[in-house]
Amino acid sequence: MSESLYAVVMAGGGGTRLWPISRRNRPKQALKLLGAESLFQATLSRLAPLIPAERILVVTVKEQADLLRRQATGVPPDNFLIEPSPRGTAAVIGLAAVELARRDPEAVMVCLPADHVIRNDQRLRQALSAAENLARQDYLVTLGLAPSGPETGYGYLEKGRALQGGDEFDAFEVQSFKEKPTVTQAEGYVSSGRFLWNAGIFAWKCPTIMDEINHWMPELGQALSEIEHAGADHQATVERIWPGLMPQTIDYGVMEKAPHVAMLEIGDLGWLDVGSWDRLFDAMPKDANGNLILAKAVSILESTGNLVYQVEEAEPSRLLALVGVQDLVIVDAGDAILVTRMDQAQKVRELVQGIQAGQGGRYL
Repeated sequence: MSESLYAVVMAGGGGTRLWPISRRNRPKQALKLLGAESLFQATLSRLAPLIPAERILVVTVKEQADLLRRQATGVPPDNFLIEPSPRGTAAVIGLAAVELARRDPEAVMVCLPADHVIRNDQRLRQALSAAENLARQDYLVTLGLAPSGPETGYGYLEKGRALQGGDEFDAFEVQSFKEKPTVTQAEGYVSSGRFLWNAGIFAWKCPTIMDEINHWMPELGQALSEIEHAGADHQATVERIWPGLMPQTIDYGVMEKAPHVAMLEIGDLGWLDVGSWDRLFDAMPKDANGNLILAKAVSILESTGNLVYQVEEAEPSRLLALVGVQDLVIVDAGDAILVTRMDQAQKVRELVQGIQAGQGGRYL
């Protein structure tokens, strides 16, 4: 186990496509969607055999910090970095890099979302160890997953020149990034054998990623430099600078432009981004009629392919009854009920934007 390997868990997302159970004060990553642990807790648990809690940083927003601290047993409170408002993964990673470089100039940081499902924890840890080796060669490293089909909601990585240093994994330079293709494009990517899914899990040395941010995103680089040299006024400086930052992902801001980007081909992790109700439906076993029932009080007649979810806080005397319906998402959150077709589940984010404009924050 390397003593200079650190993890940065990006935990500030709102999970709006899982409304109405995912809220500002109850975000997706803090929910126990698939078992006894929340998605955030499961992320920490799978890191534990490789990276101890004192070397894990969690970046989140103010509204979620207290809840996540309560869930993060063993992670020191000072390891929580607070972004005043969401500004994308480029700013999150830059803020963490500034902090880690101060703590350990030799640090390699692996960055991963708090809300992904990974079934094969051991293989992920092996991949992160291999990614550290490549990162020490001054590469920006990303993990590539074997695509199970022509998925249009994920990004793709195109294999370039083969590299050494990936341990048991094949390593390649990334020739190109392809974001959210059409069905026809995705079918071509998968059939070619040259493309992998982009898992959104990265590794690099702190100076390497800071140099790339300074080159490709100079305004963010200048802001991070000011934060780095703020001394005792660190958090006040973050609060002052953050609202003026342009929201941007690390993929668009840096990775798609940088010259030394490597990927590890790690096969199947049992990985899933449970970012919407249809994704949750795909991730869990169904009953004999193809229904996924996560509710206390439900009665179903001649209905198939439905997802029914009811939070513990919902009215205990309320019965959810389905008759002759197919492929619906029905979610009872107590103060709000969502009903949509499964094939429209990705539009819940747009619905939430409309609620925010019309109803204010009461239901968010």
